[in-house]
Amino acid sequence: MSMSPLPEWERLRLRRAEDEFASVRKSVRVAYGLWLVSGVFGGHRFYLGDTARSIAMLFTLGGLGLWTLADAFLIARRVRAVNAVRRAAIMSRHGIIEG
Repeated sequence: MSMSPLPEWERLRLRRAEDEFASVRKSVRVAYGLWLVSGVFGGHRFYLGDTARSIAMLFTLGGLGLWTLADAFLIARRVRAVNAVRRAAIMSRHGIIEG
C-alpha cells in the first residue's frame, strides 16, 4: 500500500513547521560544551530552559559538584526530551498533529 503524496499546501505547512523547529532545536554538543565550561554554575541548564534548577546550581556551585557530575550522564537525554516537547508544540500549533 503506497501513500499518496501530500498536496503542495500541506508540504509547505510541514516545511514551515520544520523550519521553526530547526530554529529552536537544542544541540547535545552545545549542551555538553556549556557543561564543560560552566557546569558548576548551571550554564547548560540555562541553555535547556531549566531556569529554576540553573539558579539552584548557581548558588550551590552545582550542588557542591554532585549535580554537575550527575548531569554528565543526563544531558543527552534532557536535550532529547526538550527537543521532543518543543517539536510537538510546534507541530500542534501548525495543525500537523493533535496536541
